[in-house]
Amino acid sequence: MILTCTVQAQTPDLKSASGYPKMVQKQSTAWIERAAEKMPEEQYAFKPDPASRSFGQILGHVADANYTFCSGVLGETGPSPGIEKTKTTKAELTAALRDAFAYCKRAYDALTDAGATETVKAFGQERNKLGVLWFNASHNLEHYGNLVVYMRTKGIVPPSSEPAPQ
Repeated sequence: MILTCTVQAQTPDLKSASGYPKMVQKQSTAWIERAAEKMPEEQYAFKPDPASRSFGQILGHVADANYTFCSGVLGETGPSPGIEKTKTTKAELTAALRDAFAYCKRAYDALTDAGATETVKAFGQERNKLGVLWFNASHNLEHYGNLVVYMRTKGIVPPSSEPAPQ
């Protein structure tokens, strides 16, 4: 019974509108962080095509974007750390991702059904908080899809395809 209560406390309320983006964000950040851990450092510069981002640049882009999305929802000026352009090592990028996801977690944790329709300035328009966070979660999943292809190309099983723990 204690274990059940603990799990329930960690699972977003899926009967609420705000619970769904919280669940998606929680899962997508876990997959992205695990992908970053699984990819060997020597593959962080891998690009399937010279015109595409490297594996590491995608991670940096995701980190930068999380600050952009979530700063508006939090009512803060975006930090704009420029991670994609300045960080290259596995240690730098995994730390930057963790920091960006922790920053964004504040916005998801603060989201309530009552506040979901409050509007904020995002991408030059007024948008509701729920929509901005859904866009953020979708953006993370979009780039997780890129990471999956890069990992598969290198013979690495992506986190979303790993067997569930027993």
